[in-house]
Amino acid sequence: MKLSVLDLVPVRSRQSSAEALAAAIDLAQVADELGFERYWVAEHHNMPSVASTNPAVIIGILAAHTKRIRVGSGGVMLPNHAPLVVAEQFALLEAAAPGRIDLGLGRAPGSDPVVTAVLNRSGATSDVNSFPNYVSDIAALLSEDGATVRLTSGTEYELRATPAATSTPNIWLLGSSDYSATLAASLGLPYVFAHHFAGAGAERALEIYRSQFQPSPVLDAPRTFVTANVVAAPTAAEAYDLALPNLQMMARLRTNEQLGRLATVEEAKATTMTPLQDEFIAASLSSWIIDEPEAAARRVRELAKRFDVDEVMVSPGASAHDADPANRTPGRASTLRLLAEQLALVPAA
Repeated sequence: MKLSVLDLVPVRSRQSSAEALAAAIDLAQVADELGFERYWVAEHHNMPSVASTNPAVIIGILAAHTKRIRVGSGGVMLPNHAPLVVAEQFALLEAAAPGRIDLGLGRAPGSDPVVTAVLNRSGATSDVNSFPNYVSDIAALLSEDGATVRLTSGTEYELRATPAATSTPNIWLLGSSDYSATLAASLGLPYVFAHHFAGAGAERALEIYRSQFQPSPVLDAPRTFVTANVVAAPTAAEAYDLALPNLQMMARLRTNEQLGRLATVEEAKATTMTPLQDEFIAASLSSWIIDEPEAAARRVRELAKRFDVDEVMVSPGASAHDADPANRTPGRASTLRLLAEQLALVPAA
């Protein structure tokens, strides 16, 4: 089976944005060397613990520091951006790293209402109802023929994302609902269900996607995979310790508590959560894969079998110890290495 990586570029305590980005570059290089299929970065805004604010910029950086792995967005939140700008950005990325760029598109804003308003003021749009048309517009703009705009005068005006493309990025539709599955099926696009944060409804969404899929010029049969939060360590207890800071962060998010940078393992173990937050953490353990290497790999295989996919994208949810270097994330890298070993990934030549 294939393994891929989803990265939010986490920022932990006593770590700068520059150091968090350096750690992401290091992790992408580890994934590249181990034989992972793709490495995607998310889009989130104004979050103290997330440095992944602009996927296109980070993708360009990661592509320049890796050799063979596909690099992409998981995803670009389309309501925040003009379709032409997205198409131009990813056409340039594809020109710089041909055959290695994925454009994952999402419908959520990836931010709170204030940030959404600021983005809208800057020229983006927050009209999620236009999402299907925007996806089609981007696909047309990236194509060899480009798109045609009819002006009010009746004149046709041709638009292309780049003057002379020799290849195009792969477009993926991301989602966690029946809506996204239905849209991906109708457009004939590959689809990814965000199981790592919305486990409920995955079976139904994937069944809708597969049963309603309409072949398109870019895809003749359904193509999909799922995401999962995974932490692997030599023992299950060590894996839980590494996962605890992220589990606490998610519990704070669910209970509307003010967020800060991601804690270290030592800081998390010294923290007392509220009873409600402890309930959220306990509930999360059923959907996260937190275990020793052999068991973690087995559970990843079981997840792939459950959803009938040959690829799982792992979000390596391990934090760091106080003594870890600020420009690397040893716990996350170790998760990738242990999974690669257990699932027999083929290292890059």
